[in-house]
Amino acid sequence: MTSLPDAYAPREVAARVRDVGVTKARMDLMTMFTLSGLAGAFIALGALFFTVTVTDPTGGFGITRLVGGLAFSLGLVLVIVAGAELFTGNNLMAMAWASKLISGRELLRNWIVVYIGNAVGALGTVALVWAGKVDEFGGGEVGERALAIAESKAGLEIPEAIALGIMCNALVCLAVWLTMAGKTVTDKVLAIIFPITAFVAIGFEHSIANMFFLPYGIVLDDFARGSLITDSLTNLGAVTIGNIIGGSLLVAGVYWLAYLRDSVGSD
Repeated sequence: MTSLPDAYAPREVAARVRDVGVTKARMDLMTMFTLSGLAGAFIALGALFFTVTVTDPTGGFGITRLVGGLAFSLGLVLVIVAGAELFTGNNLMAMAWASKLISGRELLRNWIVVYIGNAVGALGTVALVWAGKVDEFGGGEVGERALAIAESKAGLEIPEAIALGIMCNALVCLAVWLTMAGKTVTDKVLAIIFPITAFVAIGFEHSIANMFFLPYGIVLDDFARGSLITDSLTNLGAVTIGNIIGGSLLVAGVYWLAYLRDSVGSD
């Protein structure tokens, strides 16, 4: 009888995350952009799944959000298991930078290219969902819920959006961190579900998901309100800043300090 493989220990996970960061930084541009486009589409599909799931809130606020969070987990499952480059998860590359294995320029190159690619994938999904008239499902209730979600996000104050973005990406990067401890697909899926369900159920803000939620709401509003567009851009900027802080400092920075600070510059 074959015994199940043990998970990697936290110190081993830290080294694996650092080394993966080096690989990501040295990835060729075409591969990086293609995989980031996929990630944007995957997260958008998770966001759409969430939207459909929470359209009928008769189960109550908490239960509805819980089920919606489980549905949204689809996005990161696809990113991790199928393989894609997600900006928020790539904030963990700060560990490789802090270890002086990649330069600041290489780090920013990855973040910028992946962020743009994520946006392209998310916006492409918005176009397909709009063309497929998914908003008309459920007698138009899906479209009403999607617009309400966009309006709620666009209405956040900047400090609020930053704070919610920080907490969101702390959980997202912890989910990615936990997947690096696992050795099977089952391990990775289970590692993703709880942190991602938590951030969605609570209502934290994810910049790449918002690249779907906000443009989809704008399209459904027929671009009627310029304020929705302006507020959406403000939200995206604030949430992105929060995501970077949450992933790079609260997860990558803390674990680097705990496990890798004495191995700076070593392979």
